[in-house]
Amino acid sequence: MDGLWERFLPKISERLAVLETAVAATTTQKLSGKQREAAQAAAHKLAGVLGTFGLARGTVLARELELTFARESSPGFAATSKLTEITAELHAMIENRKPSA
Repeated sequence: MDGLWERFLPKISERLAVLETAVAATTTQKLSGKQREAAQAAAHKLAGVLGTFGLARGTVLARELELTFARESSPGFAATSKLTEITAELHAMIENRKPSA
């Protein structure tokens, strides 16, 4: 499983970067429709893969991001703050994943 993780990590990191960029754009209220759609797709794909690697909490967080980007064209301040927290938690989770026993 660790070998697969290493193989998928660049794509996972790329999707996380898409989310981080979109969240940063929400803080300045400059999130484009294209960025929102890309973030929704990236979150959907992360939700599908993180549980496979033992990161069930990551799946839950990614789904929350997916749903938020799906329904809100311009998230408000409270949503933006929550998106920032979720993305930071996902980042830490991915970065600190422990190898399988």
